[in-house]
Amino acid sequence: MHIRHVLPVVAVAGALAAVTAAPAQATEYSSALKVKGVQYDAPGPDSNRCSGGNTKDEYLTIKNYSRTATVDLKGYVVKDATGNKFTFTATHRLEPGDYVKLRGGRGTNSDAGNVVYRQNCNFIWNNDKDTIYLLKPGGARADVHSYTKSANDRDGNGYITYHG
Repeated sequence: MHIRHVLPVVAVAGALAAVTAAPAQATEYSSALKVKGVQYDAPGPDSNRCSGGNTKDEYLTIKNYSRTATVDLKGYVVKDATGNKFTFTATHRLEPGDYVKLRGGRGTNSDAGNVVYRQNCNFIWNNDKDTIYLLKPGGARADVHSYTKSANDRDGNGYITYHG
């Protein structure tokens, strides 16, 4: 059942004017962890074979932007618009200013190498458009970004930077 709320026309018109006057921008969430960038289109022809494929070349960089707090990634979730997801199940601590690359494919996770593998040879990010969700262990949003290849990847290299 859909519930309809009736708003005065003046309030709706004022809200519409405020929305159209404001520039489009990403919502900022209160989280030390943010998506620094995404290599959504792995270089070369896409091949999701576990042996010889290029899913390892597709990655998401997550950075701890806190100046003082160390953050454990255990329980954080990364997912796309259609619900493909990866959950950090092991402890992986990010010191202030540190980052991790979440790569596709299979490999050995390394705190020292700042890398975690999804242990899955399928691509997660679409090459034309997608939405990246970084969720805290309780499910609250830490960071969210939508992209389209044509609007956000001006140089066509398959990489988009969000937070510098």
